[in-house]
Amino acid sequence: MHAVTIPEPGGPEALVWAEVPVPEPGEGEVLVEVAASAVNRADTLQRQGFYDPPPGASPYPGLECSGRISAVGPGVSTWAVGDEVCALLGGGGYAEQVAVPTGQLLPVPDGVDLRTAAALPEVTCTIWSNVFMVAHLRPGETLLVHGGASGIGTMAIQLAKAVGATVAVTAGSKEKLERCAELGADVLINYREQDFVEALREGTDGHGADVILDIMGAKYLERNVKALAVNGRLAIIGLQGGLKGELNLGALLAKRAAVTATSLRARPASEKAAIVAAVREHVWPLVSDGRVRPVVDSTVPMSRATDAHRAMEESTHVGKILLTP
Repeated sequence: MHAVTIPEPGGPEALVWAEVPVPEPGEGEVLVEVAASAVNRADTLQRQGFYDPPPGASPYPGLECSGRISAVGPGVSTWAVGDEVCALLGGGGYAEQVAVPTGQLLPVPDGVDLRTAAALPEVTCTIWSNVFMVAHLRPGETLLVHGGASGIGTMAIQLAKAVGATVAVTAGSKEKLERCAELGADVLINYREQDFVEALREGTDGHGADVILDIMGAKYLERNVKALAVNGRLAIIGLQGGLKGELNLGALLAKRAAVTATSLRARPASEKAAIVAAVREHVWPLVSDGRVRPVVDSTVPMSRATDAHRAMEESTHVGKILLTP
């Protein structure tokens, strides 16, 4: 088969479409013939040599895929050859075939075509685990999403609105904010022109955010704490703005607030399976009835993954960038 390999870390040109061995499904795994994968920010970090796959995972990039099961490994009884699925991966999505633990498989939701389903696993699992399982966003509360036009952001807007929350977003252009508004965002903040703390305060009548989903890390840490409401929860899932920041514990105590930080890729298989099961129970019905939908910016052949990574790093996209073999 063919896969996108990384012989040496570097820029987008480091991605090489090459012939590689077909993986064998192990105990409790299936082999998926990939219909599509999707680009995530973590893939660009792996390409640069900053984010190695966890032990035992495929060395190729790609944290999600959709496709059809082409073989089942020992001990698999709940899935069969020919089943259409999408999957959360530790790696290997940028390939024609990938081995997947059954606990990380999801059926393709009703109303979503097979390729488009590749846009769902990583974002839904990331958002559900952080915003709902950890930060416990509730109806009537306010969620602030940084990077509202990203794959994570476009899904977070929809899921938060589906449970009855108010949603504020940051984005870097009028066009992106307009797309966020179309998905249901209530408070629109252009971070290039506005201080998001002040804009959020104005947009929420001084309340602030009960939950913040943050992809920036250190650069936004101090301002995120200022933006929190009393009893607010800050969930950090990305470090695009740096690794180390100063945290004012007095400000945190005064608001009785909490700061959490999680990553999905390195979690044990049992934890990933629990998150996938929760997504299937709570999110899949929303997708199937059309209340939540994947947002796809573009589809690029895997052999041209370099183009997809350039687009990701230029941040010109809205929603997900898909790759097809």
